[in-house]
Amino acid sequence: MMGNVKSIFKIPELRRKILFTALILIVYRVGGHIPVPGVNAQALLEYFEQAQRGLLGLYDLFAGGAFKRATIFALGIMPYISASIIIQLLGAVVPYFQKLQKEGEQGRKKITQLTRYGTVAISALQGFGVSVFLESIGYSPVTGQLVVPNPGFGFRLLTMLTLACGTVVIMWLGEMITERGIGNGISLIIFIGIIARFPNSIFDEIQQVVSGNRTLIMELILWGIFVATVAGTVLLTQGTRKIPVQYAKRVIGRKVYGGQRTHIPLRVNTAGVMPIIFAQSILFVPQTIVQFFPNSDFMASINNLFDYQSWTYWIIYGLMIVFFTYFYTAIAFNPVDVADNMKKQGGFIPGVRPGKKTSEFIDNILTRITLPGSVFLAIIAIFPSFVTKWGNVSYNFASFYGGTSLLIVVGVALDTLQQIESHLLMRHYDGFMKSGKIRGRRRF
Repeated sequence: MMGNVKSIFKIPELRRKILFTALILIVYRVGGHIPVPGVNAQALLEYFEQAQRGLLGLYDLFAGGAFKRATIFALGIMPYISASIIIQLLGAVVPYFQKLQKEGEQGRKKITQLTRYGTVAISALQGFGVSVFLESIGYSPVTGQLVVPNPGFGFRLLTMLTLACGTVVIMWLGEMITERGIGNGISLIIFIGIIARFPNSIFDEIQQVVSGNRTLIMELILWGIFVATVAGTVLLTQGTRKIPVQYAKRVIGRKVYGGQRTHIPLRVNTAGVMPIIFAQSILFVPQTIVQFFPNSDFMASINNLFDYQSWTYWIIYGLMIVFFTYFYTAIAFNPVDVADNMKKQGGFIPGVRPGKKTSEFIDNILTRITLPGSVFLAIIAIFPSFVTKWGNVSYNFASFYGGTSLLIVVGVALDTLQQIESHLLMRHYDGFMKSGKIRGRRRF
């Protein structure tokens, strides 16, 4: 393993990419500790300790903890993700965006430009909303200090501009990593924000054993479950169903084209982490509304119904994840387009007629493999709540047992590792995993 790590730094290009990526991520983490002017950061942190599991907690997860500290990067990369999702959804229903998606490189550049404009608009709107939210908190529940000592229009305008500019800087940092570094920049920024919480979680678990609240055997069992969960998540992320494709031979002049065999890789989890994000966003709405009616018994019963440790919450959450998995898979992968492109290029699936029959064949397989993938995704999403309730594990550490955190960490780590593997193998170095299960790894 150490020999393989040394091989990375023997390749000048790969070494520069990794060091550049590390430098950009350090800049991002430093910016995540520069506070917004006019906010009492300590009072805000005390407030978030009371509401870390709600919608604000989910937002703070993607911001790498910067939201609860009210820093210049408080909005994180979420406005960019929101703009990207909106553009992608519009591509499924609006002809103009469908046309852009089929125009190749020029269309991709136009979509990227529109996504940037959308990011600026969304971040400015959210920045204004955050300023209003900070003013509405009032006093800290612990020390009684004002979160915003000098509220007013000036504070709102300054906060909106600061947070919007911070989001644009993060977007630029992510694009720089993608262009000049290693891995996907936006994904790595989210990844580093999640991983930054892991050392503190480990320290909390050590304190549990040292203080006698948990036995060493129980702690080892919990770590064993954690390793097994990570392994299962890796299998879910890497699982694919290969559909064989044959391309007919074509003679053009004196040259023969086509005739090769290939396959269409259908992922078991085509939707990725998006179904969990959609389901969480919807289920956090009742919890957010309840906060506006603190003295209502009816709202209190609704809050208990949607408590993250209740059986009703788990069932509703799981069913919504299964639904959104099918929904997002239908948007992200279009069997009709795949079948049309294969037909134009002279490709066909052995035993299946080109055209409509091919699209129906692919759609049937995709529907069947998505079901176990969606069920397993729902189990992974619910598992942190189960561990918190029955394992007496802190919420921060339990979040790494599944859900959004684990799926993002595993997906980004595998993608980055695959890119490093590609650089090593192109220069005839051994990769990290000689018994390689990483898709795309090629043996020489």
